[in-house]
Amino acid sequence: MILTVDIGNTTTTMGLYTPEGSLRFRGSLKTDKNKTQDQLAIDLLDMFHLYQSDIAGVTGGVISSVVPPMTHAMAGAIGQLSGVRPMIVGPGVKTGMNILAEVHNQLGADIVASSVAALQKYPQPIIVIDMGTATTLSYLLDGTYKGCAIIPGVRIAVEALSGRAAELPHISIEEPPSVFGRSTIDAMRSGVLYGNAGMIDSMIQRMEEAAKPAATVVMTGGNAALIQKYCRREILIDENLLLDGLYYLYQKNQDRRRRKAD
Repeated sequence: MILTVDIGNTTTTMGLYTPEGSLRFRGSLKTDKNKTQDQLAIDLLDMFHLYQSDIAGVTGGVISSVVPPMTHAMAGAIGQLSGVRPMIVGPGVKTGMNILAEVHNQLGADIVASSVAALQKYPQPIIVIDMGTATTLSYLLDGTYKGCAIIPGVRIAVEALSGRAAELPHISIEEPPSVFGRSTIDAMRSGVLYGNAGMIDSMIQRMEEAAKPAATVVMTGGNAALIQKYCRREILIDENLLLDGLYYLYQKNQDRRRRKAD
């Protein structure tokens, strides 16, 4: 079984894939860069226990991370419990995807994984939208990562607004009764949901005008379900896109190792 782990700025998401390539479970933890290897090992044990799985059965692992202090601690925790040294997505990892030179060394491991999965699963051209701590829109054409746009994420924007404007409260992000907010909270919710949806629609249009119309627009990330239904464009939701990408990356690089061994 293959353990995939994505360490994001806010949430750490993991998935366990069976030998047949199906996702056995998906779980998430709050990202805490101060946790030690032993603490992360306890978290992993708890997660496997919750989903009635045995971490000793893990035969391979792969990690993508945008939080460097946690990367090696998580890799150590996985090795400590399973005896497996996980692959870390970064320079030298075979992706099967052409990445333009200007962004090659700056592209986040999470964006790489999601893009690899999108190319594997959907018709091109593809726009991949990841709505996590940041909102990213990536354009893929002819097996090539053409570039992306990075925008403050939904919750970051709301927290910044509440923190910088004394009379605006901290709010939960919920559906407003109407686009016309008749209270401060409803007005903020309308702005968050309809505003982000409008931004997504506009950015898709601008990317298509600069390149070609997309055959697929796919959205993933923790805030995807909040925004997608307010968008006017047809957008697929694929909550496991990143984990699937990590699994594909692991398989691609295992095949390369086998060929070298032969």
